[in-house]
Amino acid sequence: MATGVSFEPVRAVRAYERVVEQIEDAVLRGHLKPGARLPSERDLMGQFRVSRSTVREALRVLESGGLLRCRPGDPLGAEVLTISPSTLTRSMTRLMHVDGLRLVEVVQFRMMLDASANLLAARLRTEEHLTAMQAALDTMAANVSVGYTQFSFADAAFHDAVAAAAGNTLVQVGVEAVRGVVVGLIAKKIALAKDQPALMEKSLRHHARVLEAIREQDGPRAAQLARESLFAYYADEVPDADRERLRALLDPVQHAV
Repeated sequence: MATGVSFEPVRAVRAYERVVEQIEDAVLRGHLKPGARLPSERDLMGQFRVSRSTVREALRVLESGGLLRCRPGDPLGAEVLTISPSTLTRSMTRLMHVDGLRLVEVVQFRMMLDASANLLAARLRTEEHLTAMQAALDTMAANVSVGYTQFSFADAAFHDAVAAAAGNTLVQVGVEAVRGVVVGLIAKKIALAKDQPALMEKSLRHHARVLEAIREQDGPRAAQLARESLFAYYADEVPDADRERLRALLDPVQHAV
C-alpha cells in the first residue's frame, strides 16, 4: 500500500566529484593545512584508483574554487591555499547569480555581521585597535575632497580594523567578502551619484559615532549603529516587499518608526 512518501531522483555522481569531496574534507578537517602539498597526479591516480583525466578535472575544480594552486609540471604537487575573502566573495557572487540568492539576503547578512563585529570590537578592543580605527577615519576625512575611490579604500580599512578588534578570523573574512559582494551589486549607483561629497560626509559622521561607541565600550550602541546605517543606505535598493525583512533586524524602537 502506498505511503504517500515521495522521493527525489538520484543524481549520478562522477568520479572526479568524489575526489573533490575527499580533498575538500581533508582540508576542512585540518588534515591538509595551508601550504601543504598534495601527492603527484600519478600518486593520486593510484590512491583514488581513477584515471589521470579524472584527477586533473578534480584539481581544476578545486583550483577554480580557490582551494588549491596548481602549477603544470610542478613535481611537488598542488598547493593547499588559505581560505581568503576573495574565495568567499567568489562563492557568494556565484550564489547570487546562479542559485538565486537575493540582494535582501546579502544585506541582511551584512547587517548581522557588521553589528556583531562592532559589538565584539567594543568589548575586546585594545588601544592599538583604536589607533588603527582612528587612522582610517582620519584618512576618510582627508579624502572627502579627493574622491570616492580613495575614500572607499579608507572606509574598508576602518571596517577591517573593527573586524580585527573583534578577534575572530571568520568575522574578518565574512565582513570583507560580504562588503565586496554588496558594493559590487550597487557599484553603478555609487559611480553615478551626483551627491558623492554629501554621501561621504554622512558616512564619515556615522563612522565617527561607531568609533565613539567602540571607544566607550558600548557594544549594543555600536551594533545598533551598524544596523541603522546599513538599513538607511540599502533599503531603497531592495523591492518594497523585501524591506520588512531588513526592518526585522532593527531595534524595536527603530522598527516602529
